[in-house]
Amino acid sequence: MLAVSASCLYSQNKTIHGRVINADLETLPYVSIIINDTVKVGKTDLNGFFQIDIPISVRKISFESVGLDQATVRLIDKCDVVEVVMMLSGTYDFIHLKRVDKLRMKTFKKLPKLHKEAFEKGIFKTDKSCYRQEFIPPYVKDKSNANR
Repeated sequence: MLAVSASCLYSQNKTIHGRVINADLETLPYVSIIINDTVKVGKTDLNGFFQIDIPISVRKISFESVGLDQATVRLIDKCDVVEVVMMLSGTYDFIHLKRVDKLRMKTFKKLPKLHKEAFEKGIFKTDKSCYRQEFIPPYVKDKSNANR
């Protein structure tokens, strides 16, 4: 009976592993990995690799680090390899927020191409991601309203 209950508990979690790099294809150490907007579940190692156990119900993972924009990904079913390219965070003085969003969106749209380039150089193991990355404007306070 103990073995059955242990296997039921184990089946409610899944293991996600992967790597985090920046737009220059350099690995990012000590990036915080967060679920449910507040629960830190791990961080990357010195080479940008990570492995975390999360509940099956979790569909959104965020990656945060100083000097980088938060990268939020929505997992697709059977996605267990998450390889992320993070954008550098910038300071935009004397520019309208819509212009800032336009500049950031331009960089954001290059991320799939950078992912493929990282695969071709042997940095990533997959040629395209099994998740959907969200673009969140920096001035949006409530992240749940960012995609409306």
